[in-house]
Amino acid sequence: MKLKQIHDFLWEVPQTGGMRVPGRIYANDYLLRSIIDDPCVEQVRNVAHLPGILRYSLAMPDIHWGYGFPIGGVAAMDIHEGVISPGGVGYDINCGVRLLATDLTREELQPRIKHLLAKLFTQIPTGIGSHGAIPNLSIKDLNRLLTDGVPRAISMGFGSSEDRTYIEEQGCIADARPENVSEYAKKRGARQLGTLGSGNHFLEVDYIDKIFAPAIARQLGLKKGQIVIIIHTGSRGLGYQICDDYLKTTLKAADKYGFALPDRQLACAPIQSPEGQAYLGAMRAAANFAFVNRQVIKHLTEEAFLSALSISPRELNLRTIYDICHNIAKFEEHNIDGSVTTVCVHRKGATRAFNPGHPDLPDNYRTIGQPVLVPGDMGRYSFLCVGTDRAMAETFGSTCHGAGRMMSRRKSSKVSKSMNMIEELHHRGVEIMARGKRTIAEEMPHAYKDVADVVAVMDGAGISKKVARFRPIGVIKG
Repeated sequence: MKLKQIHDFLWEVPQTGGMRVPGRIYANDYLLRSIIDDPCVEQVRNVAHLPGILRYSLAMPDIHWGYGFPIGGVAAMDIHEGVISPGGVGYDINCGVRLLATDLTREELQPRIKHLLAKLFTQIPTGIGSHGAIPNLSIKDLNRLLTDGVPRAISMGFGSSEDRTYIEEQGCIADARPENVSEYAKKRGARQLGTLGSGNHFLEVDYIDKIFAPAIARQLGLKKGQIVIIIHTGSRGLGYQICDDYLKTTLKAADKYGFALPDRQLACAPIQSPEGQAYLGAMRAAANFAFVNRQVIKHLTEEAFLSALSISPRELNLRTIYDICHNIAKFEEHNIDGSVTTVCVHRKGATRAFNPGHPDLPDNYRTIGQPVLVPGDMGRYSFLCVGTDRAMAETFGSTCHGAGRMMSRRKSSKVSKSMNMIEELHHRGVEIMARGKRTIAEEMPHAYKDVADVVAVMDGAGISKKVARFRPIGVIKG
């Protein structure tokens, strides 16, 4: 496939055949070499065939092959003529990241990191099939959480009212419909609230080792050497089951409405159809579940820090900097051909990156833009960025979400067999606790692109601006 270079960080997939719009991929020459032969490029083309798609089928530099949509894909749909696709959201609905800050320094914490990790590992359920932190959660109470999100969790004693100010959508997406969620999905979710899960999900204790934008960092209350925590998890089995259930529904809908799809994994339904509205209601419920899941884990994290370090809440001063979605479809206002229009933005493995002045941002972030959290692999670093005006103009207010896999889990496990993984991470200054070696083997740094390259592309393209870099000293995984 011949790509047309737009500028140093942007490439266009020409509009051919049944494509309704061109595709666009953000990358530099180096990253493009790892992208160009991946099936994800064909997926960018496929997404461009969807009814009602606007302007472009977009891909971020962390793009890799996914179900239907590529991971790292963004597409905005006309809400009257467009479609909603579960594959454009993904199986882990509202997989996302929360960044927490403390008043601790690396020097204070480093000598006690092993003890802290042990406490975190005990306190926070991890791994496949792990049971939640809220025992005997009734379906009635679960329904309330699916509807009300983080505010309901706060009323149950998990975290403080200030937390919701710094969560995308304030921790509750409106018009969630628990009645559209299957009983089986609810049973899975009721057992797993407050759990990390497995795979690429993690809780990471980091320190800030570099500041790129000092004024913005000060506005966020961040400085070099400070200890921060990253929580990366989503809607667990509940979100997975919702996606699975509605893929079947939307496959039938695609046939019913006569959509000619280049890939059956792009199963979709008109946004305004009964099938489309049913999925949206269930998806929003799963998104609220994921916000609550990270809220409960934040509460458990605070308890673990206080207990392990024998300090007071005031000494710790744990606070939420921001919490963002990675896998979601949302109605947002964007400028389409000179007119502000409500569209449905699919982000799958992509992060919202609203510009300074946007009304959806907290008051004290209005002048700097939305914080964007970009976790890397567990051996190198992660980044904090902010959204820009150019993101609103070019990418429907979206940017990258992480490093992006470069190697399958199976291949990574194969490569990892020849190394002492724990010692390798220790050599990098990282302590780790996990349920088993398999997860570590699948998630070693060699499986991922260097997130610094990914972030540099979006910074160079003017889509999101680098603020700070974090280095891990301790990780827990399933």
